[in-house]
Amino acid sequence: MIIMNNILSIKNIGKTYYTDSSEIAAIENISLEVNKGEFIGIVGPSGCGKSTLLSILNKQLEPTKGYINYNDKTIGYMLQEDALFDWLNVLDNCLLGLKIKNILNKDNKEYVINLLNKYGLSEFIYSYPNNLSGGMRQRVV
Repeated sequence: MIIMNNILSIKNIGKTYYTDSSEIAAIENISLEVNKGEFIGIVGPSGCGKSTLLSILNKQLEPTKGYINYNDKTIGYMLQEDALFDWLNVLDNCLLGLKIKNILNKDNKEYVINLLNKYGLSEFIYSYPNNLSGGMRQRVV
């Protein structure tokens, strides 16, 4: 018997947007569980609510109904389009969050450089995003 650890559970999530004259249900009654070690993809036609669901999961939006239970702090997702700053090189893009939080130090900078090396970007650490392929840009993010 395989026992999986549930790291995320969403039950009956819904999001409705209200305007002066109408209401629009962006998503309705979405439920799913994600177990430790699983990778999932969310696919569907344009306008079906994929981005709304991801915005709810990363707490940028509050759901109108339903609930979310996070059992792990290591949930992440990758957007279809990256969010790299074209005026920063790869390393500076990766270090930006640490700089903003004022926690950049030698150890975590070295850690980031090691990750870039691990993901095959060692030759591009000082390159700018416009010099990278789409797949390389996603690995930077």
